[in-house]
Amino acid sequence: MKITKLKINTESQKYSILIGSKLISKFHKICEVNLIKFKKCLIIIDSNVPKKLVLDLKKNLKNKETFLLFFKASEKNKNQKSIDNILKILLSKNFSRQDCLITVGGGITGDVGGFAASIFKRGLQFVNIPTTLLSQVDSSVGGKTGINSSYGKNLIGNFYQPKLVICDIGFLKSLSKREIICGYAEILKHSLIADKKFFNYLYKNVSNILKLKSPFINKAIFTSCYIKKRVVEKDEKEKSLRKILNFGHTFAHAYEASLNYSKKLNHGEAVILGIISALKFSIEERIINFKDYQRIISHIDSSRLTKKIKKYFSKKDTKKILSFMIKDKKNNTDEINLILLKKIGSPIIDKFYDKNKLKYFIKKELVD
Repeated sequence: MKITKLKINTESQKYSILIGSKLISKFHKICEVNLIKFKKCLIIIDSNVPKKLVLDLKKNLKNKETFLLFFKASEKNKNQKSIDNILKILLSKNFSRQDCLITVGGGITGDVGGFAASIFKRGLQFVNIPTTLLSQVDSSVGGKTGINSSYGKNLIGNFYQPKLVICDIGFLKSLSKREIICGYAEILKHSLIADKKFFNYLYKNVSNILKLKSPFINKAIFTSCYIKKRVVEKDEKEKSLRKILNFGHTFAHAYEASLNYSKKLNHGEAVILGIISALKFSIEERIINFKDYQRIISHIDSSRLTKKIKKYFSKKDTKKILSFMIKDKKNNTDEINLILLKKIGSPIIDKFYDKNKLKYFIKKELVD
């Protein structure tokens, strides 16, 4: 059992991310080594996770008082009702702050469980076991938790770091190709905002990564987490530098919300569409050089990572998309804050644009 360890050191918490295979079968020992002690635990499990892996985890907790909650993970269930259901269990079973909440699932499960852990008695021990490629390379790092509302995505939440993150690559074998592409979107984003050398590696090895071949998938997960680690350690609460992690996401979140979080467009697909939109806007504003722009678009097209935006929207959706972009949490003026790209590895933060300019751009995207 080879384990790669990445240590995260933020102002509020120090913890490790463990990356490897068959880690779930060693969960009890891993907790002991990382000094995580508890008597009771609530395990929130994405209902898509294979039952055999759930049983492997439960076997490792035979000396603990264990409660299971199967969670139907979806953007529509990422809401206050789900939080209330979790809190009801924690309160009725008399959990203390020294007990533990464990999430086993994708980013939605981690976000919801982490948020519940953060507000229960002002902070319960939290261990995250991300089971999708998307959650292993992105949402498992940095401590963002939250839920959606009718006003937009992730507008209710806070920063709450876990005690430990366990990325067991074995979980990825149960994913569909679509889910793997979903995770690759965030890997690609990390390379674009921070590491041209990593982007070149992805360009050459995308096929092996999408097929989950070792050592390519291991390197992709580790490097992606490492990039996010460096950003989060410098800016835990997203006051400045951490905003670069939102590259493509202002558009992406608006696309998701405009479709009412439909299964037609998952988060990773929306991120790729958002990256393309941010790149096109960057080229229109003469921010990115054309050579880098063309190389990124070529990679996305040749890898068949996503469909065209017009598959999901028409000109009449412009107003709706824009309304969600205006509500984005990065905005603090009447203008819309975008993260754009100067070149591969060099993002630009805090570029503010008039909503009418964005309206014209979106409309043109949906017509061309």
